Amino acid sequence: MSLPCKVIDRLFDRLTVTYGSAFMKLYDGQEPAAVKSSWAHELAMFSGRLEAIAWALEMLPERCPNVLEFRKICRSAPAPDVPRLPDAKADPQRVSAELAKLGGVKAAVLGAANNSGKQWAKDLQGRIDRKEIVPTLFQRRCVRQAIVAAPSEESA
Repeated sequence: MSLPCKVIDRLFDRLTVTYGSAFMKLYDGQEPAAVKSSWAHELAMFSGRLEAIAWALEMLPERCPNVLEFRKICRSAPAPDVPRLPDAKADPQRVSAELAKLGGVKAAVLGAANNSGKQWAKDLQGRIDRKEIVPTLFQRRCVRQAIVAAPSEESA
């Protein structure tokens, strides 16, 4: 669906007044109806959002835009404000039930926290010691830093 002819006529009137002969020369020698039809087709996406065209008319560049440049200006128009629904309130009983389902995850996280989060380094060092892997220099450095930085288990 194209823009209504009345909208295109007003748009052309505004562009002609703003740019004068520069706008008219863009389409010199072309059928005016064909030019307006092309503009209506290129701007059809704004048929339900004429405020974008109005915004573009307020943001016109110094040089006369062609239809593609004008469409780009229209696309940069700010999105219209739309009413928002209020945020939904959480049901406390459902929240409690869902948190209860996560009990196993909580225990696993707490268990990992008890080993100071360095178990990965100890496991990797064990694999290195058993010659299961040949570590990269980066892996060696990370393991060394993690184990040296970790408090000893005897002092805990």
